[in-house]
Formats: sequence, structure tokens, C-alpha cells
Amino acid sequence: MSGFSLDLTEDQRDVRDWVHGFAADVVRPAAAEWDEREETPWPVIKEAAKIGLYGFESLAEMFGDPSGLTLQIANEELFWGDAGIGMALFGTSLAVAGIFAAGTPEQLAEWVPQCFGDAADPHVAAFCVSEPEAGSDVSAMRTRARYDEAKDEWVLGGQKAWITNGGIAAVHVVVASVEPELGARGQAAFVVPPGTPGLAGNRKIKKLGLRASHTADVFLDDVRVPGHCLLGGRERLDRRLARAREAAAPGGGGGSGGSGGAGGRPDGARSQAAMATFEVSRPTVGAQALGIARAAYEYALDYAGERVAFGRPVVENQAIAFALADLRTEIDAVRLLIWRAAWMARNERAFTAGEGSMAKLRAGELAVAATEKAVQILGGAGYSREHPVERMYRDAKIYTIFEGTSEIQRLVIARAISGRQIR
Repeated sequence: MSGFSLDLTEDQRDVRDWVHGFAADVVRPAAAEWDEREETPWPVIKEAAKIGLYGFESLAEMFGDPSGLTLQIANEELFWGDAGIGMALFGTSLAVAGIFAAGTPEQLAEWVPQCFGDAADPHVAAFCVSEPEAGSDVSAMRTRARYDEAKDEWVLGGQKAWITNGGIAAVHVVVASVEPELGARGQAAFVVPPGTPGLAGNRKIKKLGLRASHTADVFLDDVRVPGHCLLGGRERLDRRLARAREAAAPGGGGGSGGSGGAGGRPDGARSQAAMATFEVSRPTVGAQALGIARAAYEYALDYAGERVAFGRPVVENQAIAFALADLRTEIDAVRLLIWRAAWMARNERAFTAGEGSMAKLRAGELAVAATEKAVQILGGAGYSREHPVERMYRDAKIYTIFEGTSEIQRLVIARAISGRQIR
């Protein structure tokens, strides 16, 4: 039996080098242009699809790694290249995670390939959870789904906010409330197929960062989808709702649920459509933030070694050197948090102390701190658009906000370690 090792496998190293090469040769040269244009970088997506980086097969191979690390490694390298383009490429994977978390094998086979399209005609997909009045409070969702038994159709109505690829996606995965009185436990996820009438995403949002990634509000006006578009199927939903009603009844021992942090099989908090997806994605989102932090650190380190002030490179000043030393230490520590959470999630180990939230929390806050420090080390140059740390600084901030704010992550961790319903 081999001993413990943190060495990457040959396959993992090959994926890392492959994605890093694409990030260095294709993504970075295009980053400033698409940030300025604030448009989806379709030429880059097509190039990624052509080499097999963007598509169902590559994502399945990465996710199939039993260690759980390959997907995180790929995200770190891609977002090291540029976060806006990175999100344009990996935003689809959040919708795929939603289908994976709630769908049947047959639904995975039907819908996931349609999320990506093919190399000749690549598509994007959208995962629609957040709402104008709800944000991180998924239990306050107002989007409704009702079943039309006569036609075997679900009718969706409501508004989603800040949706990556909203309106331009081929496939929208929409989380809606079926029984509002049950809170988050009364929700379900639905696939809205391409071209379905009643769905519109015509209000594109102008953003501080991630400008190459399309973000929009999505409006659902009596959107009708066939019964088989309910992820997981009607029978599973009915069983889950019955358990939720029993738990919510007096003496039932449960409430409406909320932002839980458990890992493992799809029961408890993982039966909630939105939270199940967030738990799958938290280590990956952390890896994206880590890529931004590492890119800013490396740029600042190179700059500090070349920039001469008062007769010597600025890196020879202890204040600068110590700041860079702290950043490198934090980057390596956060990577280990991400890898642990990814391994636990892939191997169905329960997040008993909010380990997924730990990874996302520390990675997001590190991205903000590292990019801010990089701007400071470059001084006036860092504040200009002539250097990429300005763009990295803008891109980083969202990682303390979306997929659960830093405050929500601390709440998840605090509930997990205390066993109490902290509010």
C-alpha cells in the first residue's frame, strides 16, 4: 500500500499544463479587449470547444477524477488567465452542476450535451436561482411552479436576478417554489429547453468586474415546460415534499430549511435544489478565486523584481518582500482547503464543519486581498489599465458576494461547528 502523497498524477499534471497553455496563449491576450467590450467572447469559446476544453466530454473527464482535484486545477489555471473569460467558459458548468445535483441519469444524458452544443456551434447554459428580493436567502424565493395535470406541464412564473448567461443560454435551469410554505424544502429545479416561449433575459447588467461574462435578469412569464423537465421526476419530488410536510408539522422536528452546509448524499440540505448545487460548486468557485489571487501575486512579484526605486529593486524592501511572502503562504494554504473540500465532496464525505464554505470563504477573501496588495505594490501603475492587476482587482470582489456571501459562508460554518441555528 502506497504512503500518503500530495503529488499530482500524470493525468492531473497534463490537464494543468493543457489548460495553463490555453490560458497563457489564448485567454490572456484577449482579456483586455473583451473586458472593454463587455461582451461574451464567442471566438474564445469556439477555440476552447475546438480543442475539447469546452464541452461535456472534458467536464465529465475532469469530474470523473476520483480525487476531485482535476476540476479545481483546471479552474485555477483558466482563471489565472482571466476571470471574465474564465466565467464565460465555466459559467455553463453551474447549470450542469444543477442538473447533476437534482436530475436522473436519463436527464443528464438528454440535457447536459445541449448545455454545451458542439465545436461547430457551441452553446452556453444558465443556472437561475438568485432573485431581486432574495439574494443569498434561497428560502425567500418568489418564483413559482405549478403543475398543469391536464397537459402534463409545469408553468413557471417569476424573476431571476444576476444570472450568468441569462437570456443567451440554450438551456436555463430554473429553481422555483412548488410549495412556498415549506420554504427551501418546497423548491424544485426545472430545465427550460431552448426556444421556450415566455422566457426573456433582455436586461443585461453592467458590472464592476467579470465583464466578459454575460449577466442578466431573467423574466419567466407563464413559461410552460413538459413534465419530464422537472429534474429528478415527479415521484421523487412528491416523496421529498411529503417528508418536508411531516418535518414542518407540529412535533415533526424540522423547519423550512435554509443555507445548510452538509455534504454527502442528496438528503437533508442537499435535497434542496439550490443548496445542493452550491455545495457541489463551492470548491470550484474557490479555485476560480485562487486563480485570480495567484495571477495578481505572480504579476506583483515580477514587477517588484524589475521596478527600481532608490537604487534597488523594490522587492528588496522588507515591507514589499514580507507582503509577497504572506500572499504566497496564503495561496498555498487556501489551495489545500479547496483540495480537501473537493476530495470530500467527490468521495461523499460529509461537510461536518462547513469545509466547502471554508474553502470558498478564504479563497474569495484572499482574491480581494491579493489583488488589492498587487495594485498597492505597483503603485500608480497598478491603478492604470496598462497593467492587468487593475482588472484583476475589479474581478476579485464578486467572490465575496456571489454563490453565498462571505457572511453566509461564516453562518454555514458557525452552524456546522456549533450545532445551533445561528441567525
